[in-house]
Amino acid sequence: MSEQSEHVPRMPDLAELAEPELPDMEKQILVAGVGNAWLGDDGFGGHVVNRLLEMGVPPGVQVQDFGSGGLDLAYEVMRGYHAMVLVDVSEQGGEPGDVYVLEPDPADIKPIQDGETISPHGMDPQSVLRFVKTVHGWPGKVIVVGCEPADVENVALELSEPVKAAVDRAAAVVLEELNKLQSDAAYDPS
Repeated sequence: MSEQSEHVPRMPDLAELAEPELPDMEKQILVAGVGNAWLGDDGFGGHVVNRLLEMGVPPGVQVQDFGSGGLDLAYEVMRGYHAMVLVDVSEQGGEPGDVYVLEPDPADIKPIQDGETISPHGMDPQSVLRFVKTVHGWPGKVIVVGCEPADVENVALELSEPVKAAVDRAAAVVLEELNKLQSDAAYDPS
């Protein structure tokens, strides 16, 4: 009878094992244009979104015009994003066409209380954020790029001249914010 030798593989020493290289995960960011296109300047968010789609956005960025469909926006946010950039008119007391960058503090957004009703047809960005917080779908970071409107009360299909002139400027601001949001530093709580 012949002897067979069994070959037992040598286990590598822990020092020989290299750390696996993990690919950089691209941040998933939602850019949401909101507002009613039938109310003149209130359609600003949709115009900026259209401009961004023409310009192109970085990988991992989803750009969508939600119009006045706040409930659709809330459901989209709950899919899970590292960050969200809301683009809308924002009355801050400046001159029409002024562009603002605001970062809401999640602690200041109050969840919807038991018995409180909200209309799914009239969900403004504040209501969307309250709904998302209530269902624990808050993205890691929320930025609002807003524009001071001239008129959001009267039916009009066109933006006022100062707000129309702010569309390209606001799109550039959104792109700057996206560049920041793609880095880990943007999510550092300090």
